[in-house]
Amino acid sequence: MSKLKLAVIFGGISSEHSVSIVSGTSIIEHLDKDKYEIYPIYITKDGQWYKYIKEINKIKTLNLLEKIEELEKIDNIICYLKKMDVIFPVLHGLGGEDGTIQGLLELINVPYIGCGVLASSIGMDKVYTKMVLDKANIKQAKYEYIRKYKDEYIYIDKELNESIYTLEEICEKIMNNLKWPIFVKPSNSGSSVGISKVKNKDELKEAIEYASKFDKKLLIEQGIKGRELECAILGNEEAIASCVGEIIAEDEFYSFDAKYKNKTSKIHIPADIEEEIQDEIKKLAIKAFKAIDAKGLSRVDFFLEDITNNIYINEINTLPGFTNISMYPMLFKECKIGYKELLNKLIELALEIK
Repeated sequence: MSKLKLAVIFGGISSEHSVSIVSGTSIIEHLDKDKYEIYPIYITKDGQWYKYIKEINKIKTLNLLEKIEELEKIDNIICYLKKMDVIFPVLHGLGGEDGTIQGLLELINVPYIGCGVLASSIGMDKVYTKMVLDKANIKQAKYEYIRKYKDEYIYIDKELNESIYTLEEICEKIMNNLKWPIFVKPSNSGSSVGISKVKNKDELKEAIEYASKFDKKLLIEQGIKGRELECAILGNEEAIASCVGEIIAEDEFYSFDAKYKNKTSKIHIPADIEEEIQDEIKKLAIKAFKAIDAKGLSRVDFFLEDITNNIYINEINTLPGFTNISMYPMLFKECKIGYKELLNKLIELALEIK
């Protein structure tokens, strides 16, 4: 039986470029070399596409600081991709997780792993994820939506009416509607890049200006004091949920540094929570997955509020990290689905849609 030609694409133009390299090389290392003919593809930060020509059996998981070498330029990207039986776009953030590369692969009619164009674009955009989950009646933290416009800001209300304000005015409006602490987030950014937790007006101003460097659309969210819980989803129409894991961040919140650099941040799998709460989170995770029309895989993040035990959805990650410390493979490992088997199942799911 001939091997499936499988391309693994990693790197990319987003701020999560280095995380994508770690995820991509980790996937290549763990893929079944007897089942797949593997073609690693590396995209530089400025969008250049290369074959990664290192011998497959010698590719090991890189770290955040290592650079990709041993490259050969791809002359005709479309022709190269069309030779593949299936593609795994391991591209976190803009240009990979936002539906753009999924659209390219749809156009050239090559099966790919993960969510389609619609789910990817919704899941990448925190504001529009909120809107869809509002419609699904899944409990969320209170939030405001603003856009940077020249030297001012556009405030968008719940009926999508728009008004222009100065930064001072927009802060006053936010403070009237939300309680401290407040999180300021670029709408389209992953791995907590550009996110700030603020506790007063001056910090709020600085955080809004900082976040707008990453995206013109900003989500302003009321903080929830509680536990950070995560659930992984696998499947298409018949999606299954993993057990629930807990993140205990040593930083103020689970920032980029807390995720990838702070070795004192802890992960508990499974989380030490009541079975009834775990079941409800799994149920809500699948509902959210279906609400954005997701396929293949996602990781859904929640808060469990300290005083009330209310469950609030935080966000959906349609292409979660696949590093050796990433929650997605670790959660399914607890379900007796190992890394290699998990990759096999994801590839089967991609071919099932074809």
